[in-house]
Amino acid sequence: MKHDNTLIIAGLGYAGRAVADAAAKAGWRVIGTSRQPQKLRAPAGVEVISFEEAGPAFAAASHWLITTPPDEGGDPVLSRHADALASGHQRWIGYLSTTGVYGDRAGGLVDEATAPAPGQPRSQRRLAAEEAWRAAQPTGAALDICRVGGIYGPGRAPFAELRAGVARRVVKPGHSFSRIHRDDIAHAVMAAISNPPPPGCRVLNFVDDVPAESAAVMEEAARLLGMPPPPAISFDEARASMSPMALSFWSENRRVANAATKAALGIEWRYPSYREGLAASLD
Repeated sequence: MKHDNTLIIAGLGYAGRAVADAAAKAGWRVIGTSRQPQKLRAPAGVEVISFEEAGPAFAAASHWLITTPPDEGGDPVLSRHADALASGHQRWIGYLSTTGVYGDRAGGLVDEATAPAPGQPRSQRRLAAEEAWRAAQPTGAALDICRVGGIYGPGRAPFAELRAGVARRVVKPGHSFSRIHRDDIAHAVMAAISNPPPPGCRVLNFVDDVPAESAAVMEEAARLLGMPPPPAISFDEARASMSPMALSFWSENRRVANAATKAALGIEWRYPSYREGLAASLD
């Protein structure tokens, strides 16, 4: 049976939980999938089901949000539940991808119309998943490819490291990261599902208005705590103790624009820069 105004979220991680909570509070029926549903504590009003057994729920839901990353076998939802697309009940599908698909731009600006050029294997897998969703998009459904910047928010800000005296202020002049507060992801997704576009596919950049150097973010976090910032350390010095994952992030430098996204969704960010977002996270 078709269920209008039902949002099914594949993956209730950090961002998925925020979207689920916002949608449930807005009156949507919300179903989240998990590989271990018995261990997951979901937001109030959110039903949690086993990912492996979610085929009927996917088939019946009007709106899908995919937050799960691809693995070596491709997108897990398409690998396991592509048959559910044949129901024709879907009005909107959102896929949370990454701005990493734009690759390294030597500090240059990219926007929603910029052709992807991923350099990292994980970003190449994300672009392949984007393309798989484009190919699988059912007739009559809208598809939003949402390219997400570095996610931060409550529990994912440098305050604990600063308090513990282990934070580092790594300086690499001219190297910017584009970020997005967790709650602005939920804000944007709710705008998209509440006013979905006509059938077709659009690209949205979920990033705030101020790409910023890592050191500037650390300095602001320290200021909010009333602490002096950690001593500056050059990137060349810091890299020796960085993990391969951290080094992969620092190997790419780009600034990501969002004007077309905000215009399409009719929104402004609640946290337009890391300054507002850090202050809210601390509160």
